[in-house]
Amino acid sequence: MAARLVAGVDSSTQSCKVVVCDAETGAVVRHGRAAHPDGTEVHPEHWWQALQEAVDDAGGLADVAALGVAAQQHGLVCLDEDGRVVRDALLWNDTRSARAAADLVAEFGGPAAWADEVGSVPVASFTVGKLRWLAEHEPDAAARVAAVCLPHDYLTWRLRGSGDIADLVTDRGDASGTGYWSPADGCYRDDLLRLAFGRVPTVPHVAEPNATAGTCFDGVVLSAGTGDNMAAALGLALTREDVAVSLGTSGTAYAVAAAPTADPTGAIAGFADATGEYLPLVCTLNAARVLDAAARMLGVDHARLAELALSAPPGADGLAFVPYLDGERTPNLPDATGSVLGLTSDNATPAHFARAAVEGMLCGLADALDALDAAGVHGDRVVLTGGAARSPAVTGIAPALFDRPVFLPVPAEYAATGAARQAAWAVSGQHRLPDWRTEGTLFTPSRSDNAVRTRYAEARGRHLERPGRLEAGPVARR
Repeated sequence: MAARLVAGVDSSTQSCKVVVCDAETGAVVRHGRAAHPDGTEVHPEHWWQALQEAVDDAGGLADVAALGVAAQQHGLVCLDEDGRVVRDALLWNDTRSARAAADLVAEFGGPAAWADEVGSVPVASFTVGKLRWLAEHEPDAAARVAAVCLPHDYLTWRLRGSGDIADLVTDRGDASGTGYWSPADGCYRDDLLRLAFGRVPTVPHVAEPNATAGTCFDGVVLSAGTGDNMAAALGLALTREDVAVSLGTSGTAYAVAAAPTADPTGAIAGFADATGEYLPLVCTLNAARVLDAAARMLGVDHARLAELALSAPPGADGLAFVPYLDGERTPNLPDATGSVLGLTSDNATPAHFARAAVEGMLCGLADALDALDAAGVHGDRVVLTGGAARSPAVTGIAPALFDRPVFLPVPAEYAATGAARQAAWAVSGQHRLPDWRTEGTLFTPSRSDNAVRTRYAEARGRHLERPGRLEAGPVARR
């Protein structure tokens, strides 16, 4: 008897990935991929076309029972009353809404008030700030908006094929990243939508975690879908003993928690997860691209960059690279740039700079782990994912900086796999998620690099003291 198959989609910033999995074991049977255009604003039709190309590349869905869609969080998709896209979607990494988010924070009583009400303090990435930016800067477009949704909501809706904006569906995980849905209360905050946009547009229905959202492709069942971080947690089968660190375009640290968080400093985004629990998360804007930039500056490939980094001593003999190359989100410095500090004639070598780049990237994520620890969300091991996680320099340096074992899963598209796991859950009719396992390699720390962490904290302080440097507002995150 043939295995029952399910499919998962990860519509990320750079591309659309589709995996087809065995519904019982999670084993990937086949997969496909298609590229997305670059930029911080993209017409959603590009996502739809890429999804269809990726499905074709994966061999189609004729033998698939159910499909789940995961996608990048926060992006603002605006539809008119006939379901037409009003303007290009503003993505999570579009920082034009930084001022709008700061204004909203002030208008509603400050960071603590937002944390209490929706679990997070809005920054540029959050949908609520993008709505305010649209209302202020493009009032004609804003006037045509009848419905607001997120990238995964839009693709699930397109797959359903109804064309009626009343049929938009989301899940609690992705809804929790908008800034106008409360994880603690499980409801939209119309008052915050009015504060941001002046009125309350149609928003997607929030489905239960194991619910179905309709059908597509000749009867293929659709799950509710979710955000990319929530799907990755499903794909990795995270437990409360784990904390995940992802090194992709952005860097994230997140963990499954039994209760919602409300961090008034703004360091932690108090998200919900895709199972009915919670997913407190800290995000940095600068992760894998830091290594890309370092390799480009040194004129080497990533393999050679790792060799250079591992040949230099811990701490790079005092050289520090503060990697705010694309602004930063934690701390909230959308207009920041990077700095190289502590440069001397002795450490002015490619190996020292390579080491400083890896340490600078990882120290930002180590700070994120500290923030989660302070909120009572602690993982005994780090589950390390993302493109940069495959670097030998990262796996060689991270355990000491994180001061705990690091588990490197086998390479896989974990957000897409998590979406497939959710699809298997929806079609099974069972209350519990299917028990999918994750294989990988464990790296244990032989020492703790607290001295390097301390020096990087000092370096960031010196960086922020430079003349003309923006002061940090509410700490930002994905």
